[in-house]
Amino acid sequence: MKSNDTATTVGKINPDVLAFTEGKDPVLDLALAVSDCIGTAAHVTMLSKMDYQPTLFTEEQRIQVIRALRDIIEEARRGEFTITAADQDVHLAVERRLTERLGDLGKKVHTCRSRNDQVAVDIRLHIREELNAMQIELAELAKALLKVAKVHKNIPLVGRTHLQPAMPSSVGMWASGYAEMLLDDVYLLEAAAKTNNLCPLGSAAGYGVPLPIDRALTAKLLAFDRPHHNVFYASCARGKDEAVLLSACTQVMLSLSRLAEDLILFSMPEFRYFTLPRELCTGSSIMPQKYNPDVLELIRAKAGLVQGYATAANTILKAMPGGYNRDLQDTKELYMEGLRVTRTSLRIMTLMANQLQVNSDMCRAAFAEPGVFATDRALELVASGMPFRDAYHQVRDHLEDLRGMDPDVVIAQKTHLGGTAGLDFDYLDARANEVQENARVAQARVDAAITELLDIE
Repeated sequence: MKSNDTATTVGKINPDVLAFTEGKDPVLDLALAVSDCIGTAAHVTMLSKMDYQPTLFTEEQRIQVIRALRDIIEEARRGEFTITAADQDVHLAVERRLTERLGDLGKKVHTCRSRNDQVAVDIRLHIREELNAMQIELAELAKALLKVAKVHKNIPLVGRTHLQPAMPSSVGMWASGYAEMLLDDVYLLEAAAKTNNLCPLGSAAGYGVPLPIDRALTAKLLAFDRPHHNVFYASCARGKDEAVLLSACTQVMLSLSRLAEDLILFSMPEFRYFTLPRELCTGSSIMPQKYNPDVLELIRAKAGLVQGYATAANTILKAMPGGYNRDLQDTKELYMEGLRVTRTSLRIMTLMANQLQVNSDMCRAAFAEPGVFATDRALELVASGMPFRDAYHQVRDHLEDLRGMDPDVVIAQKTHLGGTAGLDFDYLDARANEVQENARVAQARVDAAITELLDIE
């Protein structure tokens, strides 16, 4: 009788169970192939230097493994690396390729580690590079918004609360406000990067191994800040790391969503403060005149998706016991999609900001209703000696007296820090440049460590 079991590297498994448990790993793990090779290179290098007899890896054997890993990295970069159903995941696929090329030597690379710490380090290597790139892209959007702010800093714009006219503002305040919001989101990305930049490799299944491995050396080889101290916690940190990342991405997407909503509203014919670039809008299949802000609407929707990914990751973790559990497999797609959506949204919004047209005449025309000047007039009366509440009532009862006030004059009077005439663009420019420089320096440090480890650019 023919068996229904499927032979894999880790034993015979019912085909239906194999298909269910492998999930999307054969596809998603392709993004981790290079990271897996890098982590394996560091692990084997550490084993080759371990003070233990008999020697697990000689220097010559280490070099052989490194060379084979370099070849696999090149295969992955060319799109030729594959993960089979029998492999189940990238870890066993890389081990299979090493064994095909190196024989018994390839079978030794998994010594003193588990797929648990292997996938954890792969994810952290992948997240680290993505986070560095994301911070550069976020700062690029902040710079684009600051350019809009500086060019149009003196154009009055009706400031709104509850979407109703509130007080005179300016395009400079509006655009630089969103730039600063995004730059503050970097603090959250930096916190995610800090918690991510700890090395779990060597924790194995979460309880260590009975050989004198050097976890500090492995962390150094991979340019991590340090290893996780407690190997049990190193295992438990899987999933939490992804959830922290997604929480930071959620805040970035919420900032983008509010910016997108403003652009949608203020480009409507009823406002026309801004005109969106036509090449970034889509048409209608039936209405020839339409240019729709679809990309902005999608960013608004995708903010909800990323928030959902963060909620899903936290919910998966909520009831898990300590140690590794297979539930964690489903946090992989969540964090990968969260990164992809956030980075794509940042790049699309940068295109929009770089080509945004500001209609100064329409911005000024919106000041026809006198009520928007009420607070400024009340404070003028206060400056002349009238108690504020008396000034409040007097202005409220005589709003028509405000007709004809000049918004250009009003916004020029607000010279305090952060006011319409007190915006420090040099400060914000410097912050954006610092974000990019820090991210580039961090990535250069990583690149240098990996170059030395693999002896490859």
